Amino acid sequence: MLIKKILIGIDNSKFAEHAAEYGFDIAHKFKAKVGLVHIVEPVVTPYINSGDPMLGSSDIGVTNIDLINIQDKAGKSMINDAIKKFGDDLDITQYEEFGDTADGIINCSKEFGADLIVIGTHSRTGIDRLLMGSIAEHVVRHSEVPVLVVPFHESDSE
Repeated sequence: MLIKKILIGIDNSKFAEHAAEYGFDIAHKFKAKVGLVHIVEPVVTPYINSGDPMLGSSDIGVTNIDLINIQDKAGKSMINDAIKKFGDDLDITQYEEFGDTADGIINCSKEFGADLIVIGTHSRTGIDRLLMGSIAEHVVRHSEVPVLVVPFHESDSE
Protein backbone atom coordinates (compact mmCIF):
# COMPACT_ATOMS: atom_id res chain seq x y z
CA MET A 1 0.00 0.00 0.00
CA LEU A 2 1.45 3.34 -1.05
CA ILE A 3 -0.08 6.45 0.47
CA LYS A 4 1.25 9.67 -1.02
CA LYS A 5 -1.71 11.98 -0.44
CA ILE A 6 -4.18 12.02 2.44
CA LEU A 7 -7.30 14.18 2.48
CA ILE A 8 -8.49 15.04 6.00
CA GLY A 9 -11.96 16.46 6.56
CA ILE A 10 -12.21 18.89 9.46
CA ASP A 11 -14.85 20.95 11.17
CA ASN A 12 -15.04 22.60 14.56
CA SER A 13 -15.86 19.41 16.45
CA LYS A 14 -13.81 17.22 18.77
CA PHE A 15 -14.71 14.32 16.43
CA ALA A 16 -12.94 15.96 13.50
CA GLU A 17 -9.95 17.01 15.58
CA HIS A 18 -9.54 13.42 16.77
CA ALA A 19 -9.67 12.19 13.16
CA ALA A 20 -7.24 14.92 12.05
CA GLU A 21 -4.75 13.72 14.63
CA TYR A 22 -4.97 10.20 13.14
CA GLY A 23 -4.69 11.53 9.59
CA PHE A 24 -1.65 13.66 10.34
CA ASP A 25 -0.02 10.78 12.20
CA ILE A 26 -0.43 8.57 9.13
CA ALA A 27 0.88 11.38 6.91
CA HIS A 28 4.00 11.71 9.04
CA LYS A 29 4.65 7.97 8.94
CA PHE A 30 4.22 7.77 5.16
CA LYS A 31 5.74 11.22 4.49
CA ALA A 32 2.54 11.93 2.60
CA LYS A 33 1.11 15.23 1.41
CA VAL A 34 -2.01 16.37 3.24
CA GLY A 35 -5.13 18.00 1.90
CA LEU A 36 -7.19 19.68 4.62
CA VAL A 37 -10.79 20.27 3.68
CA HIS A 38 -13.45 22.23 5.51
CA ILE A 39 -16.89 22.34 3.92
CA VAL A 40 -19.44 24.98 4.88
CA GLU A 41 -23.00 23.98 4.16
CA PRO A 42 -24.80 27.17 3.16
CA VAL A 43 -27.68 28.43 5.23
CA VAL A 44 -30.88 27.88 3.30
CA THR A 45 -33.19 30.85 3.35
CA PRO A 46 -36.65 30.50 1.84
CA TYR A 47 -37.40 32.38 -1.33
CA ILE A 48 -39.76 35.23 -0.65
CA ASN A 49 -41.78 36.72 -3.48
CA SER A 50 -40.69 40.35 -3.70
CA GLY A 51 -43.85 41.27 -5.57
CA ASP A 52 -46.00 41.11 -2.45
CA PRO A 53 -45.21 43.77 0.17
CA MET A 54 -46.68 41.51 2.87
CA LEU A 55 -44.09 38.82 2.09
CA GLY A 56 -41.09 41.09 2.00
CA SER A 57 -38.12 41.07 -0.33
CA SER A 58 -36.04 38.29 -1.83
CA ASP A 59 -32.83 40.33 -1.51
CA ILE A 60 -30.00 38.75 0.44
CA GLY A 61 -29.77 40.74 3.64
CA VAL A 62 -26.61 41.99 5.23
CA THR A 63 -27.03 39.38 7.94
CA ASN A 64 -26.73 36.53 5.39
CA ILE A 65 -23.60 38.04 3.89
CA ASP A 66 -22.17 38.56 7.37
CA LEU A 67 -22.95 34.93 8.21
CA ILE A 68 -21.13 33.72 5.10
CA ASN A 69 -18.11 35.88 6.00
CA ILE A 70 -18.13 34.59 9.59
CA GLN A 71 -18.28 30.98 8.37
CA ASP A 72 -15.47 31.63 5.90
CA LYS A 73 -13.25 33.23 8.54
CA ALA A 74 -13.97 30.41 11.02
CA GLY A 75 -13.10 27.81 8.36
CA LYS A 76 -9.77 29.46 7.59
CA SER A 77 -8.98 29.72 11.29
CA MET A 78 -9.86 26.05 11.82
CA ILE A 79 -7.56 24.95 9.01
CA ASN A 80 -4.70 27.14 10.26
CA ASP A 81 -5.14 25.80 13.80
CA ALA A 82 -4.97 22.20 12.55
CA ILE A 83 -1.82 22.97 10.56
CA LYS A 84 -0.16 24.56 13.61
CA LYS A 85 -1.18 21.72 15.90
CA PHE A 86 -0.42 18.71 13.67
CA GLY A 87 1.20 19.89 10.42
CA ASP A 88 4.84 20.39 11.36
CA ASP A 89 6.92 19.92 8.22
CA LEU A 90 4.26 18.39 5.95
CA ASP A 91 3.25 19.66 2.52
CA ILE A 92 -0.36 20.81 3.08
CA THR A 93 -3.00 21.93 0.57
CA GLN A 94 -6.04 23.77 1.93
CA TYR A 95 -9.58 23.42 0.62
CA GLU A 96 -12.45 25.58 1.80
CA GLU A 97 -15.65 24.78 -0.01
CA PHE A 98 -19.31 25.72 0.22
CA GLY A 99 -21.94 23.07 -0.42
CA ASP A 100 -22.89 19.57 0.64
CA THR A 101 -20.27 18.24 3.06
CA ALA A 102 -20.10 14.63 1.86
CA ASP A 103 -20.02 15.52 -1.83
CA GLY A 104 -17.52 18.30 -1.13
CA ILE A 105 -15.15 15.86 0.54
CA ILE A 106 -15.44 13.42 -2.35
CA ASN A 107 -14.88 16.18 -4.94
CA CYS A 108 -11.85 17.52 -3.06
CA SER A 109 -10.39 14.01 -2.84
CA LYS A 110 -10.58 13.74 -6.63
CA GLU A 111 -9.12 17.22 -7.17
CA PHE A 112 -6.31 16.53 -4.69
CA GLY A 113 -5.66 13.03 -6.06
CA ALA A 114 -5.99 11.53 -2.58
CA ASP A 115 -4.96 7.95 -1.88
CA LEU A 116 -6.83 7.99 1.43
CA ILE A 117 -9.61 10.05 3.02
CA VAL A 118 -9.67 10.45 6.81
CA ILE A 119 -12.82 11.70 8.51
CA GLY A 120 -14.33 11.55 11.96
CA THR A 121 -17.75 10.37 12.90
CA HIS A 122 -20.24 11.95 15.25
CA SER A 123 -21.59 8.47 16.05
CA ARG A 124 -25.18 9.55 15.69
CA THR A 125 -27.80 6.87 16.10
CA GLY A 126 -31.54 6.59 15.96
CA ILE A 127 -33.57 9.68 15.12
CA ASP A 128 -30.49 11.94 14.95
CA ARG A 129 -28.99 9.78 12.21
CA LEU A 130 -32.32 9.59 10.38
CA LEU A 131 -32.71 13.37 10.40
CA MET A 132 -29.08 14.39 9.98
CA GLY A 133 -27.89 11.56 7.75
CA SER A 134 -24.37 10.30 7.93
CA ILE A 135 -21.65 12.21 6.14
CA ALA A 136 -19.18 9.42 6.85
CA GLU A 137 -21.51 6.79 5.43
CA HIS A 138 -22.08 8.81 2.25
CA VAL A 139 -18.35 9.34 1.77
CA VAL A 140 -17.60 5.64 2.32
CA ARG A 141 -20.29 4.59 -0.18
CA HIS A 142 -19.31 7.05 -2.92
CA SER A 143 -15.56 7.48 -2.60
CA GLU A 144 -13.25 5.99 -5.22
CA VAL A 145 -10.40 5.71 -2.67
CA PRO A 146 -10.22 4.07 0.77
CA VAL A 147 -11.82 5.98 3.63
CA LEU A 148 -10.67 5.78 7.23
CA VAL A 149 -13.55 6.69 9.53
CA VAL A 150 -12.20 7.48 12.99
CA PRO A 151 -14.75 7.02 15.77
CA PHE A 152 -14.69 9.21 18.83
CA HIS A 153 -15.83 8.20 22.28
CA GLU A 154 -16.11 10.58 25.22
CA SER A 155 -13.43 8.54 27.00
CA ASP A 156 -11.01 9.53 24.17
CA SER A 157 -11.05 13.15 25.39
CA GLU A 158 -9.85 12.32 28.89
